[in-house]
Formats: sequence, structure tokens, C-alpha cells
Amino acid sequence: MNETLCRALIQARLTEEDVAARLQVDPKTVRRWLEGRVPYLRHRWAIAAMVGADETDIWPQLRTVQTRPDEVVGIYPHQGTVPRDVWLRLFGSAQCEIGILEKADLPVAADHDIADVLAERAGSGVRLRICLHAAGEPLAGRNDQSQTFGTRAGAAAAIYLPLREKGEVDVRFHQGAVYNSIYCADDQLVVSQRVYGAQVSSAPTVHLQGAEGSDMVTTYLDAFENAWTAAVSAE
Repeated sequence: MNETLCRALIQARLTEEDVAARLQVDPKTVRRWLEGRVPYLRHRWAIAAMVGADETDIWPQLRTVQTRPDEVVGIYPHQGTVPRDVWLRLFGSAQCEIGILEKADLPVAADHDIADVLAERAGSGVRLRICLHAAGEPLAGRNDQSQTFGTRAGAAAAIYLPLREKGEVDVRFHQGAVYNSIYCADDQLVVSQRVYGAQVSSAPTVHLQGAEGSDMVTTYLDAFENAWTAAVSAE
């Protein structure tokens, strides 16, 4: 019996069924993990993130093996399995800047709790840059600095544009190729990979933090900047 995992789930107020639903596995699989079986790597990372612990605290036998780079905080089967608490801690931790690059039809701020955190951070002086990927949307030019937008892009803009009343918030649209959804809070990121032929909502998602001597975070921050530079302002 993995008593550490049992206690961690109780403290996080998670049942076997909750974990199974988030990871899209059978509840019997979760029960086997509780009985002592060690999950696959991606499931260990996801469970560790759910309960706010390091995987080696839950499975001490892993301490002799380096299982992931220092930059990797957690990994999830897809963006929908990232716990809300992770999003809230990510954005709530920002002291300087928040950056969001995502598909216009999948705005993370459609969750009201996340939208409230973004508004609170903007009101505290944190700069927000929102870049909505609107490939295929009919964007009609209005002037050199802004454009009107289609239905999906317009719905996303309706969520983010009111945040400008709270502080320094810029919203742009990007119509070129974008290979990831990127959510930045200073030196922390959540990145959803794009997989050819698969829905964005099914793409693997990784939680990263800055670490000395590694450049994974820098690579994605540079990608965000490139997309931001190529995007056009929304009104």
C-alpha cells in the first residue's frame, strides 16, 4: 500500500474516481497505484502536480533515478487535465508580466475564477499580453493598428478586452502558424503542444519553471515574443 499517496489524495480532497477522470484511466488503475504499483512517468507527474508534491516524495524508490529536467514541474495528458489550482497558482504568482498565446476558441479565461485572478493581477500592476490565435477567422482591417474579428475571435476578445479597465492589458490577434499554446507568468509557463492531426484540446501539456543552466523556458518565451510581434492589435 502506498500510504503516502493515499494521504496526499485525502489532503487534496481527491477520490480515486477524481484522479481517474482527470487522467482518463480506469478507477481500477488508480486503485492499483494506491496498492503500490508505480504509474507510468506522465501519470506520476500529473498526480504529483494534483497533490502539490514532488513525485519522489510519493514514490521514494525513484530518488536514485533522474526522471525529469529541473525545469519540468508537471506534465498532463492534455490541457483539460491541468487542475484549476495550477492555473490559479500560475497566474496568481506573477509579479511583473503574464503572457497568453492560445486559440481564440479555447480561452483559458472562460473560467471565471481564472478571469478574476487575471483581473486582480492587472489591478496590481502586472502587465498582461493576450495573443489569440485566430487562423481562419475573417479579420477585416480598420487601420494600421487594429482589426475587427470574426465570431470565435470576437467571443474570446469579449472575455479579455474588459481587463484593460484594470491595468496595462494588451490584446492581439495572430493568423499565422502557431505551434503551441503558451501561458507565461514571469519565469513559469504552461505549454500545450500541438500534434498534427489531433485537436488542440487533446495535446500533451507541460508545466515549466526557469532553472539555471537550461533553456527550455527561454525557447518558449522566445516563441511567444515571435508570435506577439507578428500579431495585430484588437479593439
